[in-house]
Amino acid sequence: MPDSTDQFPKKSTNTHVGDGETMDNVAAGGSREAFVEAAVRQYQSPLIGYATTILHDSDLARDVVQDTFIRLCNQEPENVAANLKTWLFTVCRNRAFDILRKNKRVEPIDELRWKQTAGPDRPPDRDAIDRERLEHVMRHLDRLPENQRDCILLKFQQGLSYREIHQITGLKEGNIGFLIHTGLKRLRSWLPTDLMHDR
Repeated sequence: MPDSTDQFPKKSTNTHVGDGETMDNVAAGGSREAFVEAAVRQYQSPLIGYATTILHDSDLARDVVQDTFIRLCNQEPENVAANLKTWLFTVCRNRAFDILRKNKRVEPIDELRWKQTAGPDRPPDRDAIDRERLEHVMRHLDRLPENQRDCILLKFQQGLSYREIHQITGLKEGNIGFLIHTGLKRLRSWLPTDLMHDR
Protein backbone atom coordinates (compact mmCIF):
# COMPACT_ATOMS: atom_id res chain seq x y z
CA MET A 1 0.00 0.00 0.00
CA PRO A 2 1.21 3.54 -0.52
CA ASP A 3 2.67 5.36 2.46
CA SER A 4 -0.22 7.09 4.21
CA THR A 5 1.39 10.45 4.75
CA ASP A 6 3.78 11.49 2.01
CA GLN A 7 2.74 10.49 -1.52
CA PHE A 8 0.47 13.28 -2.64
CA PRO A 9 1.03 15.76 -5.44
CA LYS A 10 0.69 19.38 -4.47
CA LYS A 11 -1.84 20.25 -7.16
CA SER A 12 -4.83 21.97 -5.59
CA THR A 13 -8.22 20.30 -5.65
CA ASN A 14 -9.91 23.44 -4.29
CA THR A 15 -11.66 21.56 -1.48
CA HIS A 16 -14.63 23.56 -0.20
CA VAL A 17 -15.37 23.97 3.49
CA GLY A 18 -18.27 26.39 3.13
CA ASP A 19 -19.13 29.89 1.98
CA GLY A 20 -16.57 29.72 -0.82
CA GLU A 21 -13.72 29.08 1.58
CA THR A 22 -11.25 26.33 0.72
CA MET A 23 -9.02 24.18 2.90
CA ASP A 24 -6.09 25.94 1.20
CA ASN A 25 -7.44 29.25 2.54
CA VAL A 26 -7.97 27.82 6.00
CA ALA A 27 -4.43 26.44 6.01
CA ALA A 28 -2.98 29.74 4.86
CA GLY A 29 -5.04 32.03 7.05
CA GLY A 30 -5.62 30.19 10.29
CA SER A 31 -4.07 28.06 12.99
CA ARG A 32 -3.42 24.34 12.73
CA GLU A 33 -6.28 23.87 15.20
CA ALA A 34 -8.69 25.76 12.94
CA PHE A 35 -7.53 23.69 9.97
CA VAL A 36 -8.08 20.38 11.76
CA GLU A 37 -11.48 21.52 13.08
CA ALA A 38 -12.57 22.43 9.55
CA ALA A 39 -11.37 19.06 8.28
CA VAL A 40 -13.27 17.23 11.02
CA ARG A 41 -16.48 19.12 10.22
CA GLN A 42 -16.23 18.29 6.53
CA TYR A 43 -14.84 14.76 6.49
CA GLN A 44 -15.58 13.00 9.78
CA SER A 45 -18.92 11.54 8.72
CA PRO A 46 -17.85 10.19 5.29
CA LEU A 47 -14.66 8.76 6.80
CA ILE A 48 -16.63 6.94 9.50
CA GLY A 49 -18.99 5.56 6.86
CA TYR A 50 -16.06 4.37 4.75
CA ALA A 51 -14.18 2.80 7.67
CA THR A 52 -17.38 1.12 8.91
CA THR A 53 -17.90 -0.45 5.50
CA ILE A 54 -14.41 -1.96 5.69
CA LEU A 55 -14.49 -3.02 9.34
CA HIS A 56 -18.19 -3.80 9.94
CA ASP A 57 -17.83 -2.17 13.36
CA SER A 58 -18.78 1.45 14.04
CA ASP A 59 -16.70 1.69 17.25
CA LEU A 60 -13.56 0.49 15.48
CA ALA A 61 -14.37 2.81 12.58
CA ARG A 62 -14.59 5.80 14.93
CA ASP A 63 -11.23 4.82 16.45
CA VAL A 64 -9.71 4.66 12.97
CA VAL A 65 -11.08 8.09 12.06
CA GLN A 66 -9.87 9.52 15.36
CA ASP A 67 -6.39 8.14 14.59
CA THR A 68 -6.63 9.69 11.13
CA PHE A 69 -7.32 13.14 12.54
CA ILE A 70 -4.61 12.72 15.17
CA ARG A 71 -2.17 12.11 12.34
CA LEU A 72 -3.52 15.20 10.62
CA CYS A 73 -2.71 17.21 13.75
CA ASN A 74 0.93 16.26 13.24
CA GLN A 75 1.04 17.55 9.65
CA GLU A 76 1.77 21.06 8.50
CA PRO A 77 -1.55 22.30 7.05
CA GLU A 78 0.05 23.80 3.98
CA ASN A 79 1.59 20.42 3.12
CA VAL A 80 -1.71 18.52 3.01
CA ALA A 81 -4.39 21.16 2.33
CA ALA A 82 -4.29 20.90 -1.47
CA ASN A 83 -5.09 17.17 -1.41
CA LEU A 84 -6.68 16.84 1.99
CA LYS A 85 -9.52 14.53 0.95
CA THR A 86 -7.26 11.93 -0.64
CA TRP A 87 -4.77 12.26 2.24
CA LEU A 88 -7.48 11.59 4.82
CA PHE A 89 -9.02 8.69 2.92
CA THR A 90 -5.60 7.12 2.36
CA VAL A 91 -4.65 7.30 6.04
CA CYS A 92 -8.10 6.04 7.06
CA ARG A 93 -8.01 3.19 4.54
CA ASN A 94 -4.52 2.05 5.53
CA ARG A 95 -5.35 2.14 9.24
CA ALA A 96 -8.63 0.25 8.71
CA PHE A 97 -6.92 -2.48 6.69
CA ASP A 98 -4.17 -2.73 9.33
CA ILE A 99 -6.84 -3.43 11.96
CA LEU A 100 -8.70 -5.79 9.65
CA ARG A 101 -5.56 -7.83 9.05
CA LYS A 102 -4.74 -7.96 12.77
CA ASN A 103 -8.23 -8.85 13.95
CA LYS A 104 -9.48 -10.69 10.86
CA ARG A 105 -12.90 -9.40 11.79
CA VAL A 106 -16.02 -10.27 9.84
CA GLU A 107 -19.16 -8.98 11.58
CA PRO A 108 -22.75 -8.27 10.58
CA ILE A 109 -23.73 -5.05 8.83
CA ASP A 110 -23.51 -2.20 11.31
CA GLU A 111 -26.40 0.11 12.13
CA LEU A 112 -24.37 3.12 11.02
CA ARG A 113 -24.15 1.81 7.47
CA TRP A 114 -27.92 1.35 7.44
CA LYS A 115 -28.51 4.89 8.71
CA GLN A 116 -26.71 6.23 5.65
CA THR A 117 -29.51 4.92 3.44
CA ALA A 118 -32.55 5.41 5.65
CA GLY A 119 -34.49 8.65 5.73
CA PRO A 120 -36.61 10.10 8.56
CA ASP A 121 -39.77 10.28 6.42
CA ARG A 122 -39.67 6.79 4.96
CA PRO A 123 -42.39 4.32 5.98
CA PRO A 124 -41.17 1.45 8.22
CA ASP A 125 -42.07 -1.26 5.69
CA ARG A 126 -40.09 0.54 2.97
CA ASP A 127 -37.14 0.88 5.34
CA ALA A 128 -37.32 -2.82 6.19
CA ILE A 129 -37.28 -3.79 2.51
CA ASP A 130 -34.38 -1.45 1.72
CA ARG A 131 -32.45 -2.63 4.76
CA GLU A 132 -32.82 -6.23 3.64
CA ARG A 133 -31.62 -5.31 0.15
CA LEU A 134 -28.65 -3.35 1.47
CA GLU A 135 -27.57 -6.19 3.75
CA HIS A 136 -27.85 -8.64 0.87
CA VAL A 137 -25.73 -6.45 -1.42
CA MET A 138 -23.11 -5.78 1.28
CA ARG A 139 -22.75 -9.51 2.05
CA HIS A 140 -21.93 -10.12 -1.60
CA LEU A 141 -19.74 -7.02 -1.82
CA ASP A 142 -17.54 -8.54 0.89
CA ARG A 143 -16.98 -11.54 -1.40
CA LEU A 144 -15.22 -9.41 -4.02
CA PRO A 145 -11.44 -9.12 -4.16
CA GLU A 146 -10.21 -6.27 -1.98
CA ASN A 147 -9.20 -4.02 -4.90
CA GLN A 148 -12.60 -4.35 -6.63
CA ARG A 149 -14.54 -3.79 -3.39
CA ASP A 150 -12.41 -0.81 -2.46
CA CYS A 151 -12.82 0.88 -5.85
CA ILE A 152 -16.59 0.36 -5.79
CA LEU A 153 -16.92 1.78 -2.27
CA LEU A 154 -14.75 4.80 -3.00
CA LYS A 155 -16.55 5.51 -6.27
CA PHE A 156 -20.17 4.94 -5.28
CA GLN A 157 -20.22 5.39 -1.50
CA GLN A 158 -17.82 8.34 -1.36
CA GLY A 159 -18.25 9.76 -4.87
CA LEU A 160 -14.51 10.00 -5.54
CA SER A 161 -12.96 10.41 -8.96
CA TYR A 162 -10.67 7.84 -10.56
CA ARG A 163 -7.72 10.13 -9.87
CA GLU A 164 -8.64 10.38 -6.18
CA ILE A 165 -9.10 6.60 -5.99
CA HIS A 166 -5.67 6.19 -7.59
CA GLN A 167 -4.13 8.53 -5.00
CA ILE A 168 -5.78 6.67 -2.12
CA THR A 169 -5.21 3.08 -3.23
CA GLY A 170 -2.08 3.32 -5.37
CA LEU A 171 -3.91 1.42 -8.13
CA LYS A 172 -3.25 2.55 -11.68
CA GLU A 173 -5.85 5.05 -12.82
CA GLY A 174 -6.43 3.12 -16.04
CA ASN A 175 -7.25 -0.08 -14.12
CA ILE A 176 -9.79 1.45 -11.76
CA GLY A 177 -12.64 1.54 -14.27
CA PHE A 178 -11.96 -2.08 -15.21
CA LEU A 179 -11.96 -3.15 -11.54
CA ILE A 180 -15.26 -1.35 -10.94
CA HIS A 181 -16.83 -2.84 -14.08
CA THR A 182 -15.64 -6.35 -13.21
CA GLY A 183 -16.75 -6.03 -9.59
CA LEU A 184 -20.21 -4.77 -10.53
CA LYS A 185 -20.59 -7.55 -13.09
CA ARG A 186 -19.77 -10.14 -10.44
CA LEU A 187 -22.19 -8.54 -7.99
CA ARG A 188 -25.00 -8.64 -10.56
CA SER A 189 -24.33 -12.32 -11.22
CA TRP A 190 -24.60 -13.14 -7.52
CA LEU A 191 -27.68 -11.05 -6.69
CA PRO A 192 -31.24 -12.29 -7.18
CA THR A 193 -32.80 -10.79 -10.30
CA ASP A 194 -35.63 -9.19 -8.33
CA LEU A 195 -33.37 -7.54 -5.76
CA MET A 196 -33.05 -4.25 -7.59
CA HIS A 197 -36.75 -3.97 -8.42
CA ASP A 198 -39.47 -2.57 -6.17
CA ARG A 199 -41.62 -5.12 -4.45
